[in-house]
Amino acid sequence: MERRKPPKESLEAAVVRFATEAPQLGQAKVAAALSRLGHPVSPSGVRYIWRKHDLETAYKRLTALASATNWEPTAGQRELLRRGDVKRKVASRSTPDAGGEERRDLILRAAAELFSRHGYSGTSIRDIAHLVGMLPGSVYHYFPAKEDLFAAVHQEGFRQLVRRRETKLVGEDDPWRRLELACAEHLDTMTADNAIHQMIGTGLFDIQEEHLQRRMKADREHYEKIFRKLIAALDLPRGIDRSLFRLSLLGTLNWSLVWYRAGKRTPREIAQRLMVIFRGGGKAR
Repeated sequence: MERRKPPKESLEAAVVRFATEAPQLGQAKVAAALSRLGHPVSPSGVRYIWRKHDLETAYKRLTALASATNWEPTAGQRELLRRGDVKRKVASRSTPDAGGEERRDLILRAAAELFSRHGYSGTSIRDIAHLVGMLPGSVYHYFPAKEDLFAAVHQEGFRQLVRRRETKLVGEDDPWRRLELACAEHLDTMTADNAIHQMIGTGLFDIQEEHLQRRMKADREHYEKIFRKLIAALDLPRGIDRSLFRLSLLGTLNWSLVWYRAGKRTPREIAQRLMVIFRGGGKAR
């Protein structure tokens, strides 16, 4: 009995199969590979079929593969997934038809994500542009240099922190309670899942460039003035050096990027216990 040959795989099926077998390959490489296998197709034809199946990006192809099989991604594929997750997270905070201010904010958030992960020297404008789906020239339209972008991220972090602190202190007159609330807000901001907020402390540990430190100095000094006023209002024992008191407290708060672990004590609970320590004893509320 004559054995029937299996039906030839359709072009569309072949393109979809390649999307699962080699999800990281771009449309040009897939088109070339399929053409060698007897499926002549152009890169744009590959992309047309990908779009039809919602597979037009490597991230979408990898995500579809991960959800459908017990697939173990390679290190490179894991990195593509991670970058895609970050990009979606950043983009979800902006509207699709964002105007100039929204695009500027989108760039700031993407820059903060990359600066906090890879540091200043390990991040390029091209990396940031790629994350937000822009050309590098579009980023330069808003920020003339990487240094300007880093300074803007840092400044925005302090601006948001000051605004949040002012909101929390409204109506509170007790000096120690005001300091406690300011500390809780500082900790909550530094440890939140927000790269712009985390940049406030990141610069303390990662930035070695003197010109960047100089540009960040004004923001830090403005913020420290707030704590100077809060500490000046405290009824401290004679002989207490208020400057060292302030530096010690801020140092403890800023090091939360290193020692804080979610799931143990909340920022508010930590702030309460810090006040017990800095007040010199007593019970936490």
